[in-house]
Amino acid sequence: MPAVLNFIEVENFKSYRGSLAIGPLKSFTAVIGPNGSGKSNFMDAVSFVMGEKTTSLRVKRLSDLIHGASIGQPISRSASVTAVFLLEDGTEKRFTRGVQGSTSEHRINGEPVSSQVYLADLEKLGINARAKNFLVFQGAVESIAMKNPKERTALFEEISGSGSLKDEYERLRNEMLKAEEETQYTYQKKKGIAAERKEAKIEKEEAEKYQRLKEDLADKQVELQLFRLYHNERDIASLERELEKKQHEVHKVEKRKEKAEEQLKEKKKECGKLSRDLAKTEQDIREMESEINKKRPTFIKSKERVAHIQKKLESARKSLTQAKKADAAHEQDIRELETELAEVEGKKKEYEDMVAGESQSQGRDVHLEDAQVQEYHQLKEEAGKRSAMYLQQLDSVNREQKADQDRLDNEGRKKTDIENRLRQKGHEKQEATKRVEKLIEHIKSSESALEDQRRLREDLQSDVGTSKERVQELQKELESVVEQLGDARVDKHEDSRRKKKQEIVENFKRLYPGVFDRMINMCQPIHKRYNVAITKVLGKYMEAIVVDTEKTARQCIQYLKEQMLEPETFLPLDYIQTKPLKERLRNIKEPKNVRLLFDVLHYQPTDIKRAVLFATNNALVCETPEDAMKVAYEMDKNRYDAVALDGTFYQKSGIISGGSLDLARKAKRWDEKHMSQLKAQKEKLTEELRESMKKSRQESELNTVDSQIRGLETRLKYSKSDKENTLKQIKQLEGELESLKTQMENFGPAISEIERTMRNRDQQIQEIKENMNNVEDDVFQSFCSQIGVANIRQYEEHNVLRWERAVQDDEDALETAKQAEQKQMGEIDRDMRELDGLKSERLNKKTEVDAMEDQIGKARREMGLIAKDIQAAQKQVTALESRIEQRKADRHGILMQCKMEDIAIPMQRGNMEDIAQESSIAETSEATDTSSMTQIYDRESRIRMDYSSLSEHLKELDEADDVKKMGDKLNKAINDLQNTIQRIQAPNMRAMQKLDMAREKLQETNEEFELARRHARKAKLNFEKVKKDRHDRFMNCFEHVANEIDTIYKSLAKNQSAQAILCSENPEEPYLDGINYNCVAPGKRFQPMSNLSGGEKTVAALALLFAIHSYHPSPFFVLDEIDAALDNTNIGKVASYIRERTSSLQTIVISLKEEFYGHADALIGICPDAGECLISKVLTLDLTQHPSHVEQEKDQYGRHIGQ
Repeated sequence: MPAVLNFIEVENFKSYRGSLAIGPLKSFTAVIGPNGSGKSNFMDAVSFVMGEKTTSLRVKRLSDLIHGASIGQPISRSASVTAVFLLEDGTEKRFTRGVQGSTSEHRINGEPVSSQVYLADLEKLGINARAKNFLVFQGAVESIAMKNPKERTALFEEISGSGSLKDEYERLRNEMLKAEEETQYTYQKKKGIAAERKEAKIEKEEAEKYQRLKEDLADKQVELQLFRLYHNERDIASLERELEKKQHEVHKVEKRKEKAEEQLKEKKKECGKLSRDLAKTEQDIREMESEINKKRPTFIKSKERVAHIQKKLESARKSLTQAKKADAAHEQDIRELETELAEVEGKKKEYEDMVAGESQSQGRDVHLEDAQVQEYHQLKEEAGKRSAMYLQQLDSVNREQKADQDRLDNEGRKKTDIENRLRQKGHEKQEATKRVEKLIEHIKSSESALEDQRRLREDLQSDVGTSKERVQELQKELESVVEQLGDARVDKHEDSRRKKKQEIVENFKRLYPGVFDRMINMCQPIHKRYNVAITKVLGKYMEAIVVDTEKTARQCIQYLKEQMLEPETFLPLDYIQTKPLKERLRNIKEPKNVRLLFDVLHYQPTDIKRAVLFATNNALVCETPEDAMKVAYEMDKNRYDAVALDGTFYQKSGIISGGSLDLARKAKRWDEKHMSQLKAQKEKLTEELRESMKKSRQESELNTVDSQIRGLETRLKYSKSDKENTLKQIKQLEGELESLKTQMENFGPAISEIERTMRNRDQQIQEIKENMNNVEDDVFQSFCSQIGVANIRQYEEHNVLRWERAVQDDEDALETAKQAEQKQMGEIDRDMRELDGLKSERLNKKTEVDAMEDQIGKARREMGLIAKDIQAAQKQVTALESRIEQRKADRHGILMQCKMEDIAIPMQRGNMEDIAQESSIAETSEATDTSSMTQIYDRESRIRMDYSSLSEHLKELDEADDVKKMGDKLNKAINDLQNTIQRIQAPNMRAMQKLDMAREKLQETNEEFELARRHARKAKLNFEKVKKDRHDRFMNCFEHVANEIDTIYKSLAKNQSAQAILCSENPEEPYLDGINYNCVAPGKRFQPMSNLSGGEKTVAALALLFAIHSYHPSPFFVLDEIDAALDNTNIGKVASYIRERTSSLQTIVISLKEEFYGHADALIGICPDAGECLISKVLTLDLTQHPSHVEQEKDQYGRHIGQ
């Protein structure tokens, strides 16, 4: 043996308290003891030191391994187990694993190492902790026997070491499969592109043939259009020459009309001048009236000022008279005093002073001494203070009186102003009434003339037909439709072919009731983004005809044969085999936006559901080709048809096809319904446009009448509007007059009320003045006695010169005011005279205007007669113009047809872009529709055709019948050629481009294929290498065990008839499937392992365990109570087998049966000791010192150990 387990040293490990050394361990050591003594803890100690995980040690945490931790009272923070090995060279090697709290540590020979180094050193001794090749736990024997094949394979993978290559094996295997799929994908793609190249070659040949026919058709069409244009231009030239003669005759009549128009124009001009003069005069009158109205308030104010000054003058004169009377009284007193002067000589000085003062006042006023004047002013100031209250009242009342006076003056001015406005508004009402009467007369005459012109226009419109506005509308609509159609004209032959195919379906519907329609006509994608994908999946079934039964389909096929029509595809609803819709495919979450093709397709009627299911076949539509490939091949174990939005189709059969070049063109078929409607609308509009142009006649005459009608309507509109406005003005004037009269009535009471208030206030003023005089009399009483006056007012009023000056000033102001009044009165009188003159002038001019309007009416009637003459003269010209216009319209129609149908007619001058430019002309021109069409014809007239390619015999035709017959003949030849082209299925006109692209794609695909093949070869080599390594490792172990197990089983059973068979379900790669293990017990027939007895299962399991252990054996083998299900006979056999192999195998068994441990070389007895928790004691007995112990003293030693 290379190494032997000599001792197991434990310290505070589980039930082993303190430090214990269990050993020395012999080749066959038995661990015995009663139940619950700690035998299994010894097993746990061995497992722990050999690197076993905590979960296998019957604890939850590492700290639970410390003694006492089970009852929550650990005796230490650490525990450890050491395995002491005796190596082949006689040295010892110690492996220690300890617990520190919740962590573990590893040591080898006392040196700390990592767990990886620790386990690696154990593996060098043959101990594999992962495979547990050194121990068998209690109860594990039977479970090993009952393992299923897969579990046995996993056991062998662990023992052999091939399991370490499993991840690498799977990774390389997936890479190889992916590379092979990529190779298969590129191969299929290469095949598809090769098929496309072949198809493109065929399409190219068909396209060349088809192109030759189209070129012949184009030549025929050019010849027909040149023929029509040549004879059209010749007819136009002939009609224009005839028109020129007729126009010369009409020119003479138009000259007379121009002369009459000139006269009418002059009269209108003269009438306009008179009307402007009349309007100017009326304006002058209004301005003069306004000026007079402005001057009246000034005149009234001047008049009021004169009255005020006169009143003031009268008051001053009264004061002057009183002053003169007072002066005469003073002179009388003087004379009396002079008489007494002689008598009073003693008082000469006083008398002289008095006489001097009185003599001074003889000529002017009483003269006061300076002291008296000063006293006068002091007393005046004192009187002012005492009379301040009365003065304030007087000022307040005077202000109120002045305010009322201003109100009275203002009311007077307002009354005068309203009187003037009453007169003015009355005059305006009279003028407006006269204007309404004349407007009514003018409206009647205009309506009569307008009715005549309208009847004339109705007569012309019956000849002209449809309005040109309709022509322009039709042209705009036609352009819009052509623009929407886009390139539809390029596919007109294909469209015609489809129409014929649709006619076949209509015939089927009419003949056979069970025919529905073509699939494309009954289905529609829910969104345009799905068009390409649906087109790719439906393929040939897009044009298939859905019928109810197989019988109907056969009837339709027979009809096709009889009519010699192209073959069709039919879908009988009772015959086709459909798969049910897979609901789970509607719930695909990854990749996103994956939907059933059936769900993105609307169809009507619902009866065709089976046909739709058959055509879609549970196909899935995805956003991108990558998503489609994932859904088709990688989503689960099944494969599905998946198509991307760009048309890349992954079929579950493995065929992959990309979107072909014409797939997008085919997908446009879904818009065919709309395109058909547009084309039908185009044909209808074209026909209506031609008819409208043919009906366009006598346009110039109708334009003249329209112009006259518009003029009459405009004048009538203005006259009616003027009449309505004038009536409104009259109504407004009446309302203003009523309002002014009401205001005039309100002025009288207001003025009377103001005058009454002012009279009452005058009395109040007199009372205040009397109170003020009484105050002055009291203050100046002694002063007045001193100067000899009755009161101070007498002194103040006696100043005659002052009042004379006041009177003179008032007289001067009165004279000035009277002069201003006279001046303003004169201006008003002058303005009134001018106003009367202007009114007289207005009356005269109004008479002249009325006379001129009568002359204009007469001239207009004369113009009407001339217009009728011109109408009669122009009818012949109009007929010719209509014929010319019809020919030009025909020419325009021919050119439009050439442009719309891409008929490249040869031109000497101009190009196809010069045709049908009416939309751009209409946008930039403000002329009528006729002028727009004229511009179009003029633009097209500049186009010169090249008739050199037209045959001479086609040019020489003169008669209209001959031209028509030849045109019909050319048309028939074109129709025959078109029918021939339509019978040929339209080829792909881009076949050459498609062929070039297919070649390029094939070259690229070949390179991709070679690259994918090399990558697959490399991936396969890498995989095969790992596969071989894994296979070799597994098979080395398996073959060794398989070879050994039968011998071991025979040895255990002690019977050569016993058999143990180990075989793999997958001989080539056994690790992918299970390993079967069967045993034939001695004397029994073969039966499954589950049917064996417990002992037989244990022996079979032990045989497998010993056989596995023989492959890379560990130094020792620990067996925990493997004899539980064995009887004494089998125990003896197993013990005997172990005993026989003690030379090459160190075995440690835990057993309670004497028959088993009696064969051991040493016994380790474990017994419990009293304490708060279990404490295990260890006893060791070396049985090698007793050679006969096995046979003779088995019972004695057993009883001794039991004690």
